[in-house]
Amino acid sequence: MASGTSRDVVGRGLRVLGRAIREQPRIFAVAVTGSVLFGLMVIASAYVVGGVVGKVVVPAVARGSVTDGALALAAAALFGISVLRVVGIFGRRLGAGYMQYRLQATYRRRVTRRYLDLPLAWHHRNATGTLLSNANSDVEAAWYPIAPLPFAVGTLVMLVGAVVSLFLTDWALALVGLAVFPALFALNVVYSRRMAPRQARAQRLRAEVSGIAHESFDGALVVKTMGREAQETARFAARAGDLRDALISVGRLRGVFDPMLETLPSLGTLAVLVVGAIRLRQGAITVTELVSVAFLFTVLAFPVRAIGWVLAELPRSVAGWDRVRRVLDATGEMPYGEVAFDPATPAPATLAFHDVHFGYEPAEAHLPGTEVLGEVTFTVPAGKTVALVGPTGAGKSTIASLAVRLVDPRTGTVTLDGVDVRELTAASLASTVALVAQVPFVFDDTVRANIALDRPGIGDEEVWAALRLAEADGFVAALPEGLDTMVGERGTSLSGGQRQRLTLARALAGRPRLLVLDDATSAVDPRVEAAILAGLRAPADGGAPASILVVAYRRATIALADEVIYVEHGRVVARGTHTDLLATVPGYADLVTAYEQAEQEREQTRTYDEVTPLTSGLEVEVDR
Repeated sequence: MASGTSRDVVGRGLRVLGRAIREQPRIFAVAVTGSVLFGLMVIASAYVVGGVVGKVVVPAVARGSVTDGALALAAAALFGISVLRVVGIFGRRLGAGYMQYRLQATYRRRVTRRYLDLPLAWHHRNATGTLLSNANSDVEAAWYPIAPLPFAVGTLVMLVGAVVSLFLTDWALALVGLAVFPALFALNVVYSRRMAPRQARAQRLRAEVSGIAHESFDGALVVKTMGREAQETARFAARAGDLRDALISVGRLRGVFDPMLETLPSLGTLAVLVVGAIRLRQGAITVTELVSVAFLFTVLAFPVRAIGWVLAELPRSVAGWDRVRRVLDATGEMPYGEVAFDPATPAPATLAFHDVHFGYEPAEAHLPGTEVLGEVTFTVPAGKTVALVGPTGAGKSTIASLAVRLVDPRTGTVTLDGVDVRELTAASLASTVALVAQVPFVFDDTVRANIALDRPGIGDEEVWAALRLAEADGFVAALPEGLDTMVGERGTSLSGGQRQRLTLARALAGRPRLLVLDDATSAVDPRVEAAILAGLRAPADGGAPASILVVAYRRATIALADEVIYVEHGRVVARGTHTDLLATVPGYADLVTAYEQAEQEREQTRTYDEVTPLTSGLEVEVDR
């Protein structure tokens, strides 16, 4: 793979740059115009300097005096050229910078939008650190050559102009230019091909380092409590060391080629002086022409490097673009339909599963998929509460994900009020159904922002109403700044139960017609949980009750449900009331009894911790 990349990196890199030009043609035209103006002024300055030396300085030395008019004319010409060069530099740099940053911003948005369109199964196959790298450093790398690109294009125009002017001056001096300029280009091509595999490896290692760092920071609690700080540090250090070595390899290659790229124009200038001196003695050229050509080679040394800069960055650009394109070309998005419910409909929704089968796609195409659900059929009637009960791994969370269309079934249908969820618009689905997941996620923002999420029609009144329904208004009112209190990253300033109630309030603020609770109140005191579920069934503000599908473990929660769906191994084994299933389904009775015993042990531990100070002098917070 590396050798293939090495062979075609220039062509692939130029195609990436061509894509950038097609996307930003006007800005690129402005930048190239400035660069071409600068290049033409460089050539003009060489001939003006030559004219000043040959027609002003040399005669003045011969006469022993200088003519004021000639000196003023020379100064005016040099000043005018300098002004035009400044204008060219300004246009080139402004256009190139604007183009580069605009492309980076555009593709960061496209990558992020693609992340949101792709299903959860795709995200499960890709590490978070890699995804962060795709949206950040990979996008930046893909468009990094844009900055020197207009300069390089202007330099090509300048080189053509320089070669033409050399032929118009003297054929022997032109041959020197024809020898030096292709040699510079060839050296840059060799450099780019050698650099390609090194840049690709460095870009991959950047993503891996980012991934390890993200894991360590995100799992800081586990790392510290399990005493794994040294091991995690060593794991990060090993991969960071690999990245260091890869970047050193890049720098070493650059250190070999940069002096060569710097030396060639200087050798060209030396060759011009030698050949020019011979041609001057032969009377083929004048002093003015020799000085002009020598100065031209001197001032060309820096602009010609711009071509090298572009070619040197092409390997990194190709590596970054390949990683970005992998995201943009990923398949599996779930298109929405065109059916929309009447937003004025206050009635609770009816959810129905009809012979649903679901399985996760394999990580590799040749491997078999994993069957998770089979022949799942049940209904959550409008305004009713249905509890989903089953052992770990039975498929309960998958059913919850299907209900809110985070994933689609392989076969069968999931319907809301008789409409296949795949036929609904995104807005209609989001306003009808809300999911409160097992693990509550809280943004590093205020309580108000976490609940409202900038959704239209949700002001402070609606926020407080949702908090009351979630039994969270009491602790929010007691916070130092109420709704304006910053909750910290992932809600670190809140207890587990408070975070759960906050995410529940977020879901309720949108007034969903169907509420899916995936063990969403496990950290809440049972009495508070009972009050929450009772409030959802009969809202105190007189609003319409929502239909509720709740993944439940506690006997008290299950007993509140109108119907219980018992699931084992991805299939509905039994359904009925809690009392009926206890009496008729031994597996269900054993499971609920085990849950109840575990809950009693947790409650005893809580009670003990509530009255017993810890060794640190702190007391365990009991969520009420």
